[in-house]
Amino acid sequence: MTPLTGALAPLTPIGLAELTERAALQTRFDRKYLLPLAELPHLLAGLDHTDQVLEIDGRRAFRYESIYFDTADLVSFRLTARRRRRRFKIRTRTYLDSGLCWLEVKTEGTRGGTVKERLPYRPDDSGTLTPGRSFVDGVLAALRTGPTLAFAPTLTTSYLRSTLYLPATASRATIDVALRWADHRGRRLALPELAIIETKTGSTASHVDRLLWRQGHRPVAISKYATGLAALDPDLPAGRWRRTLRRHFHPTLHGDPGARQETSHRGGPATDPAASCARGGSRNA
Repeated sequence: MTPLTGALAPLTPIGLAELTERAALQTRFDRKYLLPLAELPHLLAGLDHTDQVLEIDGRRAFRYESIYFDTADLVSFRLTARRRRRRFKIRTRTYLDSGLCWLEVKTEGTRGGTVKERLPYRPDDSGTLTPGRSFVDGVLAALRTGPTLAFAPTLTTSYLRSTLYLPATASRATIDVALRWADHRGRRLALPELAIIETKTGSTASHVDRLLWRQGHRPVAISKYATGLAALDPDLPAGRWRRTLRRHFHPTLHGDPGARQETSHRGGPATDPAASCARGGSRNA
């Protein structure tokens, strides 16, 4: 039993349909936190007795795989790195345990929140945008991105996720562990001793945010995509994420035993994500 599995055991389960109905939050404010996996049981022991955990067919942790798409000159990455108003991300997300897949486009909302639009997708098509290109173009049209852009797979992320429903704020929190990244050049990184917690709320912070604050954790502006690329490719700009990269993702720079570099079949090294933010939280597309 992992620290996460044991910590979630006392919580009442909630089904997917009920969770979606109560806390869909396609337009939301996201706050992200990084903490050692070993601290999760202490954190989750402080949850409210009304909080629930997503459970499907007896499972409370689910395998995710996301494939991100970008242009050859990484326009999506660069817009995020420079915090431009019209930034966006394009990905396919596959729920490996159920075989469900979605094509998703995330943009910045009019008030700074994240807006996610998505389309049901075939898992066999997760590595291409061809079947959903008109959907992507329709979402990006509002951003006036100019001529049609050519997108290709750039980064793949995988992790194990558990989802909490927080009735007090009708919001959600996710906990991601077993974190892995691989870019299109074969560079890889595994971070088995770290967890990413993300609260997904309306404009009001949840009690999970406040619990994290009391335990000394502050939001960081981590993006699994953009920060991951900055870590895997040292030639990319990493200004926004430099402190967190050094602290959590570069074992050779910081001596962090929780980060494990892997090599590809070509023998290339690897690395990965993050960034810092203030108590008010990040509002990332």
